[in-house]
Amino acid sequence: MASSRTTFTLDEGLAKSAQELGVNISAAARQGVTDAVRAAMAAADRDAYRQHPETADTFWTEAEAWVQP
Repeated sequence: MASSRTTFTLDEGLAKSAQELGVNISAAARQGVTDAVRAAMAAADRDAYRQHPETADTFWTEAEAWVQP
């Protein structure tokens, strides 16, 4: 997977604590962005479902009738 460089601002106190605790800021930022993207995608899916809820599909009932015991 290709990577992209980016810059962000981090509170000095938080950066200092991360350094003292040995937190890998790049990895933590990557995980935070990953989590935020997944949450945003889930929210978008929920919103789309609310706007266009599923309806009963008679195809499957008819398809089951094609199956021979």
